[in-house]
Formats: sequence, structure tokens, C-alpha cells
Amino acid sequence: MTRSSGSGGKVWWAELLPWEFKQRLAECPVAYLPLGLCEPHGQIAALGLDTIKAEWLCEQAARQAGGIVAPTMGYHIHESGYHARWLEDTVGEHNPHMTGMPPHVYLHFFLYQLRALVHAGFKAIFVISGHSGGNQFDLRRAAAAFTRLSSVPVYVASDPELVTGQYEGDHAGKYEISQLMYLRPELVDLARDHLHDIDEAGGALAIGDNAREASAELGEHIMQACLRQLIQEVERVPLGQDKPARSMMTYEMIEGLWQQLWQERADWVTSQPHEDQLPVTPGSQWKQAERALHQLFGSGER
Repeated sequence: MTRSSGSGGKVWWAELLPWEFKQRLAECPVAYLPLGLCEPHGQIAALGLDTIKAEWLCEQAARQAGGIVAPTMGYHIHESGYHARWLEDTVGEHNPHMTGMPPHVYLHFFLYQLRALVHAGFKAIFVISGHSGGNQFDLRRAAAAFTRLSSVPVYVASDPELVTGQYEGDHAGKYEISQLMYLRPELVDLARDHLHDIDEAGGALAIGDNAREASAELGEHIMQACLRQLIQEVERVPLGQDKPARSMMTYEMIEGLWQQLWQERADWVTSQPHEDQLPVTPGSQWKQAERALHQLFGSGER
């Protein structure tokens, strides 16, 4: 999909010619990595809401603060751990049409994404996730380990974390539906709300209780507040490290880093249910992912 270059010129890595890439990199060696997901947001909203808002934040930050937007990761951790019971409660046995990935696949690949950004010459990386709820904690664990190895600072935040104390994030409720109404109003259709009563249509599909309170005006306030905070973070990041960033990180180095993270898997937020969650019902489609890592690989307890 081609994106408009806007008044600030092209900012997407995929659209830049080599000389344009080098010029933007020299001006501001900051990479933005949007992380999203396709998952249900009720019958009224597009499946890719999480991806859309992450891309918008990264693009606007690059236009205003400098830097380059890396290719989007449109898959995210879902199904496993605490997600399993949540999906049973909000989606049930319907097909959620979701681009979910298990954490051991996603986090491993995430390290290689960061490696690619370092090799391209970036001196700071901003990872913005439109999908939250707890995944960001495991991403930050991986990012911190990568920074210790590479000397390149990696900032990870979900969009609700950018506006902590101002707005309360939700799933497909007033907060998220407002965001999509502002960013892509044609992708919200409140008239389809009646489909949640039709089982063959997929049921309620994780709609929030206060979704009908959403508005484009509120969405604009939320997104602009997120953007302001992101730009502040970009502007305060040190681009001249005390130690030079590694110019080349071998596969062996990344695999060694991965082995360290793998040994910590019992502590991953996404690998286990929350203590206060009910178990997934036996026979549910989500049961197999509730403790998937434990079932596949053992507990990982140290």
C-alpha cells in the first residue's frame, strides 16, 4: 500500500530511494517500528485498528521529529497465556480472524527486527505497539537485553501508555473506537452493531461496553496527546552514545541473546494466565494456548 508523502516528504523506509534514506538517516538516525494486529473490535470496526493507529503515530512522529518508519509488523502475540481466557470470554468459539502469534516465535523474530535496524545505521529505535494489555512488558524485556548488547537505545510503548493519566485505554470501547473514528472514519460502521446478536455473524466479537460513546473529536484528542508524548520521547533520546553502536551483530550474538531470554520464559507476561483469571473451559478452542509454552517446552522455571 502506497502512503502519501505529505508536506514533510517521504518517511517510510519502503518508499525511500537509497540517497533519500541516507539523507534522512544523517539528519536524524531514529527508526520507528509500528507493531499491530488484526483482531476483532466488535462488529462495527475494522480488524486492523491496532495496526492503523501504530502506523499513524510513527508516521506523524517521523514527519515532525525526523527519522524513518520501518516496515510494519502486522502480527502480534495473542491466544497464549492471559489472552486465552479473555478470548473465551469476549469471542467465545467464533473465528476472530486474527493475526496472533505465540510469544516464543514473536519475541525471537523481534530481536532480529532490532538487529536489522541497527545494521541499517539507526542509533535509536522507537517501537510503538497499537496492541497492548501486557505484551509490551515482554517486548521491553527483549528490548532491554538487546540494548545492553548493542548500545542502541530501544524505547517500547503501547499507545495507551503514552497518555497515562490523561486517557484510559480499552479494547474496542470508547477509547479505541474514537481513535479509529478520527483516523479512518470510513472503517467504523455503527449501523452494524446489531450483528452482535446474530450468532452466525460471529457474536459480539470483543466489543467494549461503552463503544457507542466514542467520537472522532475524542479520538483526535487522544491521538494528538499520544503523538505529543512520543515526540517528547524522541527529542530527549541521546543519539551520541558513550559507546559506539555495534556495526555488525552476528546471528550467533542474537541467538545467544535469545537463549538468555528463553531461560526467563517462566517470567514472560504472555506465557501464562493472570493469577486472578479463571481457567479456560475444557474443550474451548483457546484451551490449547492457555499454557502453551509449558505444555510444549516445560515450565522454564529456574
